[in-house]
Amino acid sequence: MVTSTYAPIFVYLIGSIVLSGVILLASYLLATQAPDAQKLTAYECGFDAFDDARSRFDVRFYLVSILFIVFDLEATYLFPWSVSLGDINSFGFWTRIDFIIELTIGYIYAWKRGALEWV
Repeated sequence: MVTSTYAPIFVYLIGSIVLSGVILLASYLLATQAPDAQKLTAYECGFDAFDDARSRFDVRFYLVSILFIVFDLEATYLFPWSVSLGDINSFGFWTRIDFIIELTIGYIYAWKRGALEWV
């Protein structure tokens, strides 16, 4: 039956939604909400939070975000593959290994080109 096949995925989904909600609610209730001038300074993005939106900033922020998306997608595809590893044939296994090798080559290329350096 289809329901029994997808039941672990639904349990995982419900558990992650509930845990996310509990963590979000706990952080809102337990954290002190006191913004000051230090918290409003530039932190991760490299420019002032309340400045002109059309100002230029470094292209490395784009590169890191693209790398994050690529490796986030890799993790998204690895979960169903690892769940169905016993049911796929050798072609499916080697296709996934090829995918991992290609992403590793891309990661090494980005590393060698200095896309991950912040200085």
